[in-house]
Amino acid sequence: MLEMSLYGGAEVGLDEAGRGPLAGSVFAGAVLLPADFCDERLNDSKKMSERDRYALREVIEREAVAWGVGEVSAAEIDEINILNASFRAMRRAFARLQERLPAGVEVERLLVDGNRFRPGTLIIPYECIVKGDAKLAPIAAASVLAKTYRDDYMLRLHEEFPMYGWDRNKGYPTAEHREAVARYGLSPYHRRTFCRRFLVPEE
Repeated sequence: MLEMSLYGGAEVGLDEAGRGPLAGSVFAGAVLLPADFCDERLNDSKKMSERDRYALREVIEREAVAWGVGEVSAAEIDEINILNASFRAMRRAFARLQERLPAGVEVERLLVDGNRFRPGTLIIPYECIVKGDAKLAPIAAASVLAKTYRDDYMLRLHEEFPMYGWDRNKGYPTAEHREAVARYGLSPYHRRTFCRRFLVPEE
């Protein structure tokens, strides 16, 4: 069973999805759960079935005190690099969460999955937790939102560019995806800096 908090109080979990793909935005989730939240299915989103992820998303959005999802585009990733883009997505997710906070509720701490975070202009304590999405419920909930919203986004892009197989690979550098890029070239949603790393020819 995941722990509900690290120190107690109003702690927001932050996690991202989509750091490794060749194409598409990186997404992040931010979730403030109620102290009595309990769902045994909740886990690191990568360890959950697709069915459970989407079922949990409905539960999280319904029962969370507040939640938010942030997105940073492929063009922004090329401009500022994926690490900074991940932090930016988290900050945007937290901004969306703040818009949904009930009156009188103040966030006391951010719980960030991973070993680094750059808060930008945020003035709030934060803690980085390696593999936090497998340890703390707020981070796991954030990972579910980030993963499902990014998957939905990649399915929409697949309708526009079906040749890359994004409905299956979600933009990750599978052999199928790289072969499609070699054959068809890059789409407007490809991360140029990533594609060069994988020796994919640009048009």
